Amino acid sequence: MLEEQKRDRRYDLIVWDWDGTIMDSTPTIVNCIQQACRDLGFKEPDDTLASSVIGLGIQDSLRRAVPWIEPAHFPKLTERFRYHYLAKDHELDLFPGIRELLHSLREDGYLLGVATGKSRVGLDRSLQHHQLEQMFHETRTADESFSKPHPGMLLELSDVMQVPMRRMLMIGDTTHDLDMAANAGVDAVAVTYGAHPPSTLKEAPSLIHVDDVSQLSQWLSDNLTIKNESVKKD
Repeated sequence: MLEEQKRDRRYDLIVWDWDGTIMDSTPTIVNCIQQACRDLGFKEPDDTLASSVIGLGIQDSLRRAVPWIEPAHFPKLTERFRYHYLAKDHELDLFPGIRELLHSLREDGYLLGVATGKSRVGLDRSLQHHQLEQMFHETRTADESFSKPHPGMLLELSDVMQVPMRRMLMIGDTTHDLDMAANAGVDAVAVTYGAHPPSTLKEAPSLIHVDDVSQLSQWLSDNLTIKNESVKKD
């Protein structure tokens, strides 16, 4: 019965972004970027610019968020960002309904992965804090692979987990996630409750935009399996 169910699936591996998709961290990240700039006396980015870089690796994020400062200042800016973020990291929550959705997908036999702009230390700390260490089969971070939108993290997950690109689905809240998926030849779903607004998400390819976890759960329930016999199976 299980093998029959697997044959009816469109996807075997569901890959998640972390910040802004699983964890409600966008306002905190924006605030920490701005606080780091204030600490060093630099002009700070507005909310729109600061949120636009979420999802990238920390170095890429800060270079894009504050392009007006000299490169020599970025190490100190990074240090100040991490200082403020670590002070608030333990206060961050998962989006309502995400934990239950992940449990349901895992129980149904889907492989779960993470591709995030966080560091390995940061992701592991968050996984432990939220007791999700055993939820994901494989994870990749920006400091151990390529930063988005390079397809490297998805290519590595495909290789390690032996899942072809056509059987993978990426879920993320930024154009960085969607472009990474497109560059890897992977289908993607955009969530609009994170860092990038719908108007920005429209600039990148995706199957659908969903506005909350409930809509995401419903879409996955309706589309992860092939229910129409006219659809060609693998």
